[in-house]
Amino acid sequence: MPLADSSLAPGRISAPKGPARGLFVTTILLGSFLLFLIQPMIARMALPRLGGAPNVWNSAMLVYQALLLAGYAYADWLGRFSLRRQATIHIALLALAGLTLPVGLAGMTRVSGLPEELWVPLLLGLSIGPVFFAVSAQAPLMQRWFAADPQAGAPWALYAASNLGSFAGLLAYPLVAEPLLSLRRQSLVWSAGFMLLVVLVALAGASRFALPVRSGARERGMTAGPIGWRRIVLWLALSAVPSGLMLSTTTHLTTDIFAMPLLWVIPLGLYLLSFVIAFADRRGGALAVSRIAPVVVLFAGSYAMVSNGSGGLWMAGATCLLLFCVATALHARLYDARPGPAQLTRFYLVLSAGGALGGVFTALAAPLLFDWAWEHPLLTLAGALLMPLDPLLRWSENGGADRGPVRIALALLLAFAGFLAWQLYQYALHTDGELVALVLTVFLVGTGIMVMAWRWAFVAVLALAMVAQGGIWTIRASLNGERTRSYFGIYTVHDRPEERMRTLAHGTTLHGEQSLDPTHAHDALTYYGPGSGVSLALAAAPAAIGTQARVGVVGLGTGSLACQSHPGQHWTFFEIDPVVLRFSTSGRFTYLRDCTPDARVVIGDARIELARLPADSFDVLVIDAFSSDAIPMHLLTREAMRVYLKALGPHGLLLLHISNRYIDLAPVVAANARAEGLAALSRLDIPDDTERYTPSRWIALSEDGTMLDRMARARPDMPWTVPHEGSAQPWTDDHASILPYIRWDRLAGSW
Repeated sequence: MPLADSSLAPGRISAPKGPARGLFVTTILLGSFLLFLIQPMIARMALPRLGGAPNVWNSAMLVYQALLLAGYAYADWLGRFSLRRQATIHIALLALAGLTLPVGLAGMTRVSGLPEELWVPLLLGLSIGPVFFAVSAQAPLMQRWFAADPQAGAPWALYAASNLGSFAGLLAYPLVAEPLLSLRRQSLVWSAGFMLLVVLVALAGASRFALPVRSGARERGMTAGPIGWRRIVLWLALSAVPSGLMLSTTTHLTTDIFAMPLLWVIPLGLYLLSFVIAFADRRGGALAVSRIAPVVVLFAGSYAMVSNGSGGLWMAGATCLLLFCVATALHARLYDARPGPAQLTRFYLVLSAGGALGGVFTALAAPLLFDWAWEHPLLTLAGALLMPLDPLLRWSENGGADRGPVRIALALLLAFAGFLAWQLYQYALHTDGELVALVLTVFLVGTGIMVMAWRWAFVAVLALAMVAQGGIWTIRASLNGERTRSYFGIYTVHDRPEERMRTLAHGTTLHGEQSLDPTHAHDALTYYGPGSGVSLALAAAPAAIGTQARVGVVGLGTGSLACQSHPGQHWTFFEIDPVVLRFSTSGRFTYLRDCTPDARVVIGDARIELARLPADSFDVLVIDAFSSDAIPMHLLTREAMRVYLKALGPHGLLLLHISNRYIDLAPVVAANARAEGLAALSRLDIPDDTERYTPSRWIALSEDGTMLDRMARARPDMPWTVPHEGSAQPWTDDHASILPYIRWDRLAGSW
């Protein structure tokens, strides 16, 4: 597509020049850094108050996207004025927004009768709306101001600088801000950064005051011509697909490859870096990545439908490489399709809208439309449809796309490829699959390279490769109804007839099993075996507490604990995801129906729901929400412990399940226990029967130390130990971080 401004054509792009270049780069870097820093910070502030329900965070995502789009629209609107007027208006807006500092949740009470879908946007909008809106306009606005000087050079490299700032903010929060600073101090540091930004914006504006006073439409001699709708649709598509693919890559990694702490940082970081390369003045990097991207898509994209939970470095790396190459290639094409500087802010407005469109499709629509992460292969195919294709092999001078014999030969080649792929797949089922899979991959990649001159054939080979490399099993699982999806994740119910066992998995994390043998249907399996801490505690409850014990369980899962109940007890379950409850009520898992048919089930965030209960509501409270690799930290702070203790009363027993592959939570719980004056015992269970039971760690806490003594004495052959906190500090709502407690050795071993 030809460029609207010939001075920006490839080979004539010059880097930003002049003494103001460093000022504009610094201003854009800081603004983008602050924008990426405030989102996780406000989420941490809101989590204890709003809980972790999906409607809360879907509303929050829409608030962020709406504010970002509004900021870009404001920057576009501001372009109609002279530079002096733009600078005056924007600095005044920044000053007004600064009146809401320091950043924090607005201290307002919920309006009676206002639904959560409206209350959450209202609260977040009043809390960070002014500063978020003002800062979000920085990237397009600073580029427009920079481009107003004819001697400054092309402004597009400043967008690369903007994404470097975003990348720095992305890494700074989990690696620096969260571990080292309390939320109060984070807010103060961010506020100081905002004040510095105001100063830099003022200096940037002042650096342009010496330019001739012109109307906004005539800045730098630029007259804004009309932009056709086809071009706008192309911009939307080229920005929407990488945005959606970034989110779908995260879902695919954690669901079907492996889950690990902070994994979401990698896809988002690669997405931001793709902008840096694609919008750089030097085009070598973008051209090189665009050149190899089709081959990478053929290889790594062929595994986009894999759903068998296989992990390892190579597949995770290939998935991330796929995202990076597709995003860079599409963003490079977006750069090539950019307009002249007069339409700069309009271009970024459409780009932002496309990014929001991709995010809404992947995060909001896909969980409603699909039972699995089908958006990932679909977006991979969309990337193949949109990316530049430079054939590595040319069959004729003009590509041969208009010749009948070539079309017939091509169709025969594709048919043969499909037949051979199916034969190799069938053979792999009965032999060593790794070697056959390698042969199949090489064959399909080679076929894709041969037909690269025809986009439709290239995409067809990619789709065939997805199905042949394991996608057929994913399709069958969907057709058989094995999976259920919600905003919390993808659940798979799988029967193993030879073992007479039914399992429930959330991504790669096992959430429970039940025997299909009627004689063992009530056996508590996996983390809840006879030697687990929770089984020992519940077995001792009638003698230690009485036969009328009131038991609360946070986290329903398959309902395994229900069959640990005793006659006369009253049970209540708390579950945040209604889909999980349907597994028990639909008859797929029968623990709840068979053993505690009268149990009450409360749907919602456990901390919020428990806080609403009167004091002394339970004698035993089981918190079973930490067995996944995503830690809901707001359920493990000192403030959360106080909610549990209030619900228990002075002689109650609190049981925490802290089994985790990559995070050692025992020191945190021990530190919290010390800070709250609680007695604590830890039970690490390493079962002999690893077919039925899973290693687990449970920690029991109570304000009454004699309660723990009675529990421990009930089974002296199953010893409990005192947990050691080491140098751990208690977690609070104001300061908590998983970073110091990650088991880096296990993490490295997984890779």
